Amino acid sequence: MSIDLNLSRLAKLLPQFPYTRPTLHVAGTNGKGSVASILSSILRSSSLSVGRYNSPHLVSIRDCIVVNDEPVDPTSYVIARGDVEKADREEETKLTSFEILTLTALLVFERAMVDVVVLEVGMGGRLDATNIVPDPTILVSVLTSVDLDHQAFLGDTVSAIAKEKAGIARAGKPVILGPQKHTDVENVVEHVVSQVGGEILRSVHIEKRDWDEDVDGPPVQTPFPLHGEHQLDNLGSALAAISALLTHPQPNFKLQSHITPESVAEGIRKTRWPGRLSFHIVPASDNKSLVVLADGAHNPASSATLGAYVTELLSSLDTSSSRTQVTITYILALSHSPPKTPLQTLSPLLPPKLNSNIDAAVEVAVLRFSPPEGMPWVKPVPLQELAGVV
Repeated sequence: MSIDLNLSRLAKLLPQFPYTRPTLHVAGTNGKGSVASILSSILRSSSLSVGRYNSPHLVSIRDCIVVNDEPVDPTSYVIARGDVEKADREEETKLTSFEILTLTALLVFERAMVDVVVLEVGMGGRLDATNIVPDPTILVSVLTSVDLDHQAFLGDTVSAIAKEKAGIARAGKPVILGPQKHTDVENVVEHVVSQVGGEILRSVHIEKRDWDEDVDGPPVQTPFPLHGEHQLDNLGSALAAISALLTHPQPNFKLQSHITPESVAEGIRKTRWPGRLSFHIVPASDNKSLVVLADGAHNPASSATLGAYVTELLSSLDTSSSRTQVTITYILALSHSPPKTPLQTLSPLLPPKLNSNIDAAVEVAVLRFSPPEGMPWVKPVPLQELAGVV
């Protein structure tokens, strides 16, 4: 089944599965998964039960639906999905696979009676399946960095894409706007939000710095486990959303008192987001192991972010005494997603940018991947094409 952005099918079925959970809704081209993971960690550290929905999944399709930091258990998933698929057959709505997964997630969260849900948009916003949740359930909407991606579905310009993503705004509800590198995004979002009667709030500016001795009081250190300077922008958006929860009380969420400076700091420290600039130990031959950096960069903007982080890592090597020899091995697979080309995605990443004291041997292995579960339309770039670009 292909992608078909349309809310009419879900609107027909939603009355059978009433959804009432207080919800934070997160959209954007890059960073929305990171923001969702930070928000979820902070809310869990505030002694709240939390549901989180992210896509696509990392290993198993159940990874998309998380209840209190754990993927939904197989029994609950199978029962909820079975109920959704039964209703879909009886009503002949012909839901897409993503719509089935999304409605399954909402049903899991409702049956678990979680205190709050963090809901990540799949693609776009206005017509994304997650945007079916009723207005009264939305506490805060968040819009992270907007850039070119999925042009075949969302439009050929950043402005057109921003308009689609800003479609998650709701009347009378705050919308957090994260830092943007394209200036026209802000104008588009402001227009869309004002049309629906929402309120734009800016993300919090975050800096990494040593403690300022001129400030009264004891130093407060809060380690942030997510790697890359760009994650400071995502942290700022998440903190702005938490602030909005505290300053914009909603009748369906009365647990603000659970959120304290201490729980926020703890949540930041405990944030984990595998597959996004995350390091993993991989067994190798001769009882040795390798440290591997895994990342899901899939468009030019996120590829540039990955490239900048690789450069940062290499720049941290001690080259004071002599020239440093390093070997950089990239293991790459890309999905076929026209009009985006492999060359556009890989150009910001290869070759890596190195300082003059580093001699690097760059090795690249290109791979295919099997169709992800529940996403048969996602296909790999053919190996010959990918190798030709490299």
